[in-house]
Amino acid sequence: MRKNLQLIVFVLILGILTSGLLVGVDLLTRDRIVQNEMAQLKAAILDANDISYTQANVHDVFDDTIEVIEIKNFDYQEASASTDDQMGPRDYVFYRNQVNGNVSFEFIGGGLWGDISGVITLNADLDTIVTLVVLQQQETPGLGGIVAEEGYLSTFVGIKMVPDIEINKDGSANKPNEIDAITGATGTSTAFQKILRLNYRWYMAAWESQND
Repeated sequence: MRKNLQLIVFVLILGILTSGLLVGVDLLTRDRIVQNEMAQLKAAILDANDISYTQANVHDVFDDTIEVIEIKNFDYQEASASTDDQMGPRDYVFYRNQVNGNVSFEFIGGGLWGDISGVITLNADLDTIVTLVVLQQQETPGLGGIVAEEGYLSTFVGIKMVPDIEINKDGSANKPNEIDAITGATGTSTAFQKILRLNYRWYMAAWESQND
């Protein structure tokens, strides 16, 4: 009986120690993941503005050159008459280059197989793409996955976001707001167009709300 009790106590103590260790590792890992994601975001914004940095000083360089503008609890639904893209209250964060006025913000939305997220940087007039980078995507490698490749994203440079960006599947892009779709990946191209359009609409409404 005594041996059984000792065994139970030992198992309980071992379980408590193991659980505590797992919780500690989870918290540490989660914090590092957040830090890595923030460093990745800051690096993408600095790259978009052609600002030099190293892994060691990325945070300091970012703080010295980029102004963070946060618009809290903006309700797009109240600001828009559209019914196909209603968005309730949420925070919007903009990153403005303090030298040339370029403005960056994050975008996210559903692709063909999962979310596509990244950072878009616009000129100071907020109507033309300076750079576009995809940070996360789950599209088919070699097809929709091309949406994250630098070669394809570079074709967006200089494209107008107004009146609405157009990603054309027939290769007929010739207007300032038109771009060619990914060959063989119509679904991803259509989804990416929707993501860019909606995020631009939401963010511009939030931005304009501060200048009314």
